[in-house]
Amino acid sequence: MQYLPIVGSTAAVYAFIVVALRLFGKTEVAQLSLVDLVFILLISNAVQNAMVGSDSTLTGGLVAATTLFVMNYLFKRCLYRIPWLNKLVQGSPVTLVRHGQIDERALSHAMLTKDELMESMREHGVERIADVDMAVLEVDGNISVLADQFKAPTRKARSPRRSTKKRQ
Repeated sequence: MQYLPIVGSTAAVYAFIVVALRLFGKTEVAQLSLVDLVFILLISNAVQNAMVGSDSTLTGGLVAATTLFVMNYLFKRCLYRIPWLNKLVQGSPVTLVRHGQIDERALSHAMLTKDELMESMREHGVERIADVDMAVLEVDGNISVLADQFKAPTRKARSPRRSTKKRQ
């Protein structure tokens, strides 16, 4: 029973961090800059005492770590089984570029700069926004890019599917 407070405070810290990361944007997770890395390290240090209190024993640390693993497992199960909760926590994909035009409102809402968008475009081998059919900020914070190269017709015609049934 002496470890029950550690379980409770660790679960509360876990829930707080999930909500805070959701409120402060998708890019906090997928595209870590040096500033973001320092932030995450400092957050973990700041909440450590809130989770274990004055208990600095190995057992206290293991109870907190086990609680985090269990909370993470249960939370992922809930997100999988409850679609509306998943959408609330994960959000929805945001289209940043469509037919070579940047959606300034979506870019601003996602708290991304044009330079960050261009960096992502270059990572996908695209030099100009005009060459982008669609760029989407995914729920995991990554940016997916479909460029003009996908518009080119294929050289090879598709062959019809063969039946797997034996002919008689």
